[in-house]
Amino acid sequence: MLLAPALACADSSGTGGTSDAANKSNNPLNLAPGFNLQDYYTPDIANSNAHSNDALLRGTLPVAPGAFIGVPQLLRATLPISTRPDPHGGYSTGSGDLNLFDIFLLKTEGVQLGIGPQITAPTAAHDELGTGKWQAGLAAVAIDASPRGLLGALVQYQSSFAGDSDRAHVESATLQPFLIHNLPRGWYLRSTATWTFDLKNDTHYIPLGLGAGKAWKVGGNIFNAFVEPQWTVEHKGDGLPRFTLFAGLNVTFGK
Repeated sequence: MLLAPALACADSSGTGGTSDAANKSNNPLNLAPGFNLQDYYTPDIANSNAHSNDALLRGTLPVAPGAFIGVPQLLRATLPISTRPDPHGGYSTGSGDLNLFDIFLLKTEGVQLGIGPQITAPTAAHDELGTGKWQAGLAAVAIDASPRGLLGALVQYQSSFAGDSDRAHVESATLQPFLIHNLPRGWYLRSTATWTFDLKNDTHYIPLGLGAGKAWKVGGNIFNAFVEPQWTVEHKGDGLPRFTLFAGLNVTFGK
């Protein structure tokens, strides 16, 4: 899995790692270009001896308001590189399904609010790495930012509408709470585990995370490295994560 880089690269003066930098780097509604390299390693799966890994390559791009759309937008693309058990008792590794969403920022002062469409394309290299279905739905975000940190949530819903006729219909929802508590010199505590609900098969799992990270500035950019262990406290169904180690490096450009 990916390892958070050595934090000794941080600004030694201490002025580069501020609560403002941490908030901008961690806020999913921050209107700045960014690139994230994140990893979910799951060594403990319910009723299974297998493990899994998902490395997420994610880019974000802001779009300024225009004559046709009078509010700012935030485009986000996520491509997983996944490792999953295969039908032959081994493992398959390759690209998963590509997810795209376009968030319209309806409120940028106080509690920030955004909502927009999303689509998932069946780009998986192997059947076990994706659904084989085109999916569409909505994503909504609410974030309250203060010097203390961030409080909010990202909610997503999607359902399949086309794709491989031999693959099962997909309908799912996720809820990702954001709890970020800022500490001095760019350090912070975090809890951002994603609750996942398979609405088609009536299964779900609810993890809770507790981790830490540090944000620092290099020139005009913000770097943010973190580690967050996540424990599943409630689940229904087999083959679901019981423990996941989440780690990553986020880069926010020009802010």
